[in-house]
Amino acid sequence: MKALSLGMTIGILGGGQLARMLSFAAARLGFRTIIFAPEKDCAASKVVGNHIIAAYTDQLALDHFSRHSDVITYESENVPIESLHYLASQAFIAPHPKALEIAQDRFFEKKFLNEHNLATAPWWGVEDQRTLIAALTACGGDGLLKTRRFGYDGKGQVRVTGQNRNIARRALDRIDHVPAILEGIVDFSKEISMIAARGYMGDIVFFDIPENFHKYGILQRSVVPANLSSKTVRVVQEITRTILQALHYVGVIAVEFFVDSKECVYVNEFAPRVHNSGHWTEAACVVSQFEQHIRAIAGWPLGSPLRHSDCVMQNLIGNDIMEIPRLLEESGTFVHHYGKEELRSGRKMGHVIYLS
Repeated sequence: MKALSLGMTIGILGGGQLARMLSFAAARLGFRTIIFAPEKDCAASKVVGNHIIAAYTDQLALDHFSRHSDVITYESENVPIESLHYLASQAFIAPHPKALEIAQDRFFEKKFLNEHNLATAPWWGVEDQRTLIAALTACGGDGLLKTRRFGYDGKGQVRVTGQNRNIARRALDRIDHVPAILEGIVDFSKEISMIAARGYMGDIVFFDIPENFHKYGILQRSVVPANLSSKTVRVVQEITRTILQALHYVGVIAVEFFVDSKECVYVNEFAPRVHNSGHWTEAACVVSQFEQHIRAIAGWPLGSPLRHSDCVMQNLIGNDIMEIPRLLEESGTFVHHYGKEELRSGRKMGHVIYLS
């Protein structure tokens, strides 16, 4: 693909806060954006000039979207892969749909990682009560049952302790008996993530690594830099490089890791998009993850990922968003409101970055 020229249009599948922030970054670089999202009042709709409101399976709407996009990207793993394959027959999509197809399904994701000799928590495929009991027996009777698809922010996950039929049945009831995996428990001391970008020519840049803290499965804050040895940083970079090259990836990726007390590293999962744990780059780097993604998919040179400040990124969840006026009184704070109209408990409404 030829590099985009100024004024060309980037199509974004999805209309959430990530599409909103990508649109900001695209506008700063001189690009137009068009979003495709079924929701009329989505977060990105308030900042873009063109919004196609249609189901992701609406082929006429997808045709219109592709005709008006010079390159297409996506902001969510929940876009139907069939829609991406349909668009790929008409337009250039970055990252490649294969990355999304793997990331959408935890079975395929774990299999992909292990096939490339990347360590993960032990895991087993689960189709029914019999296979769950067998998996629990193999992992010593303690594991995380995770749906293969549509798990996000702690959803679709159940801790299972024990190996009998009643325990297995109750666990499967809680996930509606959909296909799943059982993941063994890793005794980790840190959760970290790597935000990286790869360009069309194979050039790769790495941002610094945040340590991430979750509550009820939802990211609460990211602290940068994580307290890691230089050896562990190199290991994480090389694992991420392996994933990027195996997928012939173009754009920003987030790879999440567990790190144990001996600094052994296990890949948890990857997200083929910009990521919540990389929001800190908005305020602490000259080139954010959002601009880096736009540069990559547009065929432009990648920017320097260097960080100029230590920082903490705190998600504003639910009613936390009402604290923005108070947060603005504090020095060294960068506040971002996502423009979501409905305030719900557990919903990410914005974030604040504290620079130091």
